[in-house]
Amino acid sequence: MTEANLLTILQELGAIVTNDHIVYTSGRHGSSYVNKDALYPHTAAASMVGAALAGHFATAGVETVAGPTIGGVIMAQWTAHHLSQICGREVLAVYAEEEQHDTGKRRVFRRGYDAHIAGKRVLVVEDVITTGGSVRLVVEAVTAAGGVVVGVGALCNRGGISAADLGIPQLVALTELPLESYPAETCPLCAAGVPVNTRLGKGAAYVRNLTTNPSSPTS
Repeated sequence: MTEANLLTILQELGAIVTNDHIVYTSGRHGSSYVNKDALYPHTAAASMVGAALAGHFATAGVETVAGPTIGGVIMAQWTAHHLSQICGREVLAVYAEEEQHDTGKRRVFRRGYDAHIAGKRVLVVEDVITTGGSVRLVVEAVTAAGGVVVGVGALCNRGGISAADLGIPQLVALTELPLESYPAETCPLCAAGVPVNTRLGKGAAYVRNLTTNPSSPTS
């Protein structure tokens, strides 16, 4: 299966939404959305995402795949599964958990997973990269545990993040969606009368606010 076919499947599942009217968590509006929660219940589709990422890193000598909790756990499992089949040897899957530190948030490998990182060639995976903050913490956790990051693989790169931004040798994203967004007051989608999607993002709350507070600044 080609990646183009995979993206078609993801769109049919509602995991990738384009040409819509979305209200994001920030309150800004835009036309695209990655609904990763629509992907994970479908194991065949999640497996295909893992297979696509595994194919890109088949010759990188990956020994362990690591992702952040929560969605990265599933991505790591499927990618490691397919890398094991491609390479003819076991590739392990682990995840990094978030904790508060004196300097802010960080990711750490608990449960003995650090032993599967130390001295290993590690592929870091993530579902959606926006600012790169979450995946960067996993990259730092791998380095701190003595692993070597061979690259990062993602379902979607929304923020135009590059490998150089993350300090890694390679970044592969199966798709990229524009992160363009607008303040509610000047949203061209609102001006054009495009209905707000109330099933995704904060659309339902936005519409409810308009109904109960018609003079609200966001109306």
